[in-house]
Amino acid sequence: MPRRNLAQLYRDEFRGYSFAKFQQDALAGLTVAAVALPLALAFGVASGASASAGLVTAILAGFLIGALSGAPYQISGPTGAMSAVLILLVQKYGLSGIWVAGLIAGVLLTVIGLLRLGRFIAFIPSPVITGFTSGIALIIFIGQIDSFLGVQTAGTESAAFKFLGYFKGGFSPDWRAVALGCVVILTMLLWPKKLNTKFPASLLGIILATALNVALGWDVGMIGEIPRTLFLADRLDFSQIPWTDLPDFIAPALTITALGAIESLLCGAVGSNMTGVRLQANQELVAQGIGNIVIPFFGGVPATAAIARSSVGIKSGGQTRMVSIIHAIGLLLSMFLLAPVMARIPLAALAGVLMVTAWRMNEWDAIRFIFGKRFKTAIITFGITLLATITLDLTQAILVGAFLSGAMFLNNIATLDVTVTEVSPEKLRAKGIETSGKCKHVRVAFLTGPLFFAATGHFNESFTNLKDTHALILSMRGVPLVDTSGLEAIHRLYEKIHAQGGTLMFSGVHENALKMMQRGGLVEKIGEENFFWASDEAIVEAERRGCNFCETGLGQA
Repeated sequence: MPRRNLAQLYRDEFRGYSFAKFQQDALAGLTVAAVALPLALAFGVASGASASAGLVTAILAGFLIGALSGAPYQISGPTGAMSAVLILLVQKYGLSGIWVAGLIAGVLLTVIGLLRLGRFIAFIPSPVITGFTSGIALIIFIGQIDSFLGVQTAGTESAAFKFLGYFKGGFSPDWRAVALGCVVILTMLLWPKKLNTKFPASLLGIILATALNVALGWDVGMIGEIPRTLFLADRLDFSQIPWTDLPDFIAPALTITALGAIESLLCGAVGSNMTGVRLQANQELVAQGIGNIVIPFFGGVPATAAIARSSVGIKSGGQTRMVSIIHAIGLLLSMFLLAPVMARIPLAALAGVLMVTAWRMNEWDAIRFIFGKRFKTAIITFGITLLATITLDLTQAILVGAFLSGAMFLNNIATLDVTVTEVSPEKLRAKGIETSGKCKHVRVAFLTGPLFFAATGHFNESFTNLKDTHALILSMRGVPLVDTSGLEAIHRLYEKIHAQGGTLMFSGVHENALKMMQRGGLVEKIGEENFFWASDEAIVEAERRGCNFCETGLGQA
């Protein structure tokens, strides 16, 4: 499918758009808003900012990123994965830190999209993503224990140490907060799925917990005031940007960039499978970038595409990006109309929402698959990535994931299969190829796999015994690429064969591999006359040229 720019996306998307389709989009948008409202509030708090910051993020992302998105079904806002990253940044740099890091990440995402580098995000193996997602889910869950218990414990450098700290005691849980959190959890777990599309369980749970708290007059932590404005009092302005210290924010910005890109493109993959409409990855990254450049100046937190909200929009019959825009309008109206009510939502209720969300974030099908089938490499990769995510700085965790991705890639492609066989005259005659079959010094080596630096060792070992070889034919139809190390290995093999009076011949060389061999001067050195389309042609030619071993009687049994 060809790439399409934003204007083409709009033309295709709104061709034949009618009032009936708008009604479908409007209903889907309001349904998504009902799902997004409690999540926006919860993720705002979980990010270390405020509920209003989460709400502003969802509204602006719905309008701006939705309008510029690379697919009609993408709905963006604050997410659980991003909040897990941001809470650690807030602890280290404060709110201004996440605004600056988010701004830099927005610029980086825009540049990646404009340079059309989005396809490289897909190169991260599934076990790495699954492990990272599970690690993020654990961070979210652990981060909400304080609010769920109604306590405040000391912060730590990692979620793992935070969790271990609870076993040391020194705090007294507030059973009222626990009760309110349990109301939300039970509601979300027990609410029938068929009713969830009509009325989200998370919203129902928060309503019930808030009503219970108000009725009983419990003194528990609540969200607090929700400003009725998109311009929050705490927001980024140019005077707050620490121009001289910007290098300190590169690492956290890279973390936000990587997470934003991965999560948005994964959301696009899910949406594409559900709708059959392909995500224009680079346009999506540009949209995410522009949105995250603007959002900090309103006081919001970094946003990304959200799988849960996008899926709800699709399942509710949404057809265009109007779903995202209408969902933003719905959230904006709720800010102005329901601010006093939302201010009284218990933090324990939001904690309940996030705990269930964290549990559901895990890619359980993928986890069951790799463990059920006992894929050792995938299991190890998953485990290492998960542990790195919950114990290390998330920037370091992403680097560990990137290293594992590279290692897995090399492990998967480094296998070069080399099968050396002698010529079978019977098989050639069965194909209608006449050969004397007298020469026993022609050998054919069938190569399968890339011939690059990681495979040259096996390549060299396969040709240690070339005594009495008149012609060695390398069948390279199964070799997609050759790098400089591969060229050197071929050159050494040629020198070895040539030194004993033999000939090195090739068949079925791929165009890319042939170009590399031409650039390296091997074609000129070996001779174009030693390159053939098929091994059969090379065998016939090798016999026609005559064999020194056969003529002299050397090498004969």
